[in-house]
This record gives sequence, structure tokens and C-alpha cells, in this order.
Amino acid sequence: MRHHALKAYAVLILTVAAFSVGVSAQKTSQTDKQAAAAALPARIWQDPGDVASLDLVYGSGGKAHAPDPAGTFTFVKEDLEGTSPKFEVTDGQGVEWKVKLGQEVQSETAATRFLWAAGYFVDDDYYMAELTVKGMPVLKRGQKFVSPGGIVHGARLELKRTVVKKIGEWDWFDNPFLGQRELNGLRVMMSLLNNWDLKAINNSIYVVDGERHYVVSDMGATFGNTGNALTRSKGVTKDYARSKFVAKETPESIDFVMHSRPFVLTVFWVKNYRFRTKMETITKHIPRADAKWLGQRLSLLTDGQIRDGFRAAGYGAGDVDTLTRTIRARIATLAGL
Repeated sequence: MRHHALKAYAVLILTVAAFSVGVSAQKTSQTDKQAAAAALPARIWQDPGDVASLDLVYGSGGKAHAPDPAGTFTFVKEDLEGTSPKFEVTDGQGVEWKVKLGQEVQSETAATRFLWAAGYFVDDDYYMAELTVKGMPVLKRGQKFVSPGGIVHGARLELKRTVVKKIGEWDWFDNPFLGQRELNGLRVMMSLLNNWDLKAINNSIYVVDGERHYVVSDMGATFGNTGNALTRSKGVTKDYARSKFVAKETPESIDFVMHSRPFVLTVFWVKNYRFRTKMETITKHIPRADAKWLGQRLSLLTDGQIRDGFRAAGYGAGDVDTLTRTIRARIATLAGL
């Protein structure tokens, strides 16, 4: 009996040892991959070419990669991460898409158009007022956007690119581009678009064509009011139009408006309060020349292109007029610094 017990114990020890070796090898392999990725060139901006010729209807993905509005999609799985309802589908050609529903879909689609036009890397996002999804279950989140027959209303579709691999996230206060014009321009873009949710979790590092691309990968909290926890909004045209853009000017630098600090009564949640307060500094102390550089580039966009960027996100005519007028005025402010 004792012999069998010892034998079983020995088998257990060997099994644990083998498992530990396997885990260690897996960790080593993962570490090696991370080290190899870290050695790749890092980029946060690229010259988009002739700005006035860019197609803001289809954005970075272009018309060739756009989803077929008349096609049928097949449900894959629901994604319960984040605050917005999401699920994954495949189209008739087997292409995979990430579908987002709710109040962020229009603002995020439009925001990617203008980031791309400024030369920044973005996800390939498209807005669809309606799509048909086969095998659509009852969603745990966002069911109110689904009608009988799998008809989904008001969706942002993000192309899942097989040649792109996410390897991590990046922080506004810790990255390879601190002090560089291109990062400062991106900081200005966050205020230009009123993006108030600047957490590191919303920033991604992708490996693309042998390079590390630093991307703001969640732009849903845009085109509203930055405000505080009680007044901030997403994709609310009147809030965006009424909000202030420049907070303070000096001969050397510009402070842009960013209200991310929580409502004062939430100060008891010290960690979050400090984190959100620090976030407000992202759009402050921008070198004047860098802000002007961004404005001069964006000023090359025509009014027609700007309108296309908002129409592509499903905004109605009245909202398109207001949003175009507002962002054009902000671009003129930058270019005139």
C-alpha cells in the first residue's frame, strides 16, 4: 500500500515538474516575442500624402475593404468587455468584424476619419445604419438595438485585420515619443475632438509590417462635452459646438480644454480622482509651433471632406452642418496660432 502511495506521489511530482517546465517555456517564449517586438521601429505618425485628396467617406480602410451594406453577416460571439455592447461577426467572404453598438458608434467612426487625415494610425472603422446578422442570439447587452430577424441598427464595424497583431498598450506619460511634434499633435487632436477618456487601456501598440504602431484605438468618447462625471457626453453635437477649445495661451505654449476630473463629491475615491486629474494635463503645455503645425495640416481639408467624415458616421444633415462648422473653426484657431 505504501509502495503504491509513493509511486502515485512520484507521478504527481513529475507531472507538476513537467507542467512547471511547460509554463516556464511558455513564459520564456512570450518574453522572447515581446523582446523581439520591442526591437522593432516605433511610429506614431505617417505622412498621409495629399490631404485634399483623402477620401473621408471610407477612411483608412478605403472603399475596397468596406463592409457590404446589402450583405448578410454571421454571428460569432458576444464581447462583454468595456462599457459598450459589442459582438463579433463574419461577412459573406469570411472577413471578421467587431461590431459596437450604443452611443459611441457615430463619434468613434467620425473621429477615426480626422485622426487618419492628420496622419495618425487608426482602426478601420465603418458605420452601418442597419445590417442583417444570421444566428443572432439575445444579447446580454445592446438587445434594444436588435429587431426580429437579426436586424441590427446603428453599428460601428471594425475590421479585424489578420496582418496586424496587438502586443500591448501605451501610456500618454510613458512612451518613445515624449517631446516630439507628432505626439504633441496627437495631444492636440484629443482636445480638437473632445476625447475625454484618455486611459492607457484605450491606446494600443500594433505590429504592422515590421513596425510598432502606436494607436489611440478607442475614440468613442468624442464629439460631446468633456465636462465631469455628471455633465460629460459622447457624440452630442450641441455639446461639442458649445464647448470651449483653448484654455490658455502664452507666447511659447497652449493649454487646451480637457475636463476629465471627476465630480468633486467623488474625491473620496482618491486613486481615480488623482488619475483623472492628471489626465487633464495631457492637453496642456503644448508647444505653440506643434499645435500650429497640426492646424496647418488639417486646414488642407476641404469643407466637403469634413462633411464626408461626419456623413460617413451616420450624422444627419443638421448635425453635419454644426459639426463641420465647429471643427473648421477649431482648425482655423490652430492654424492661426
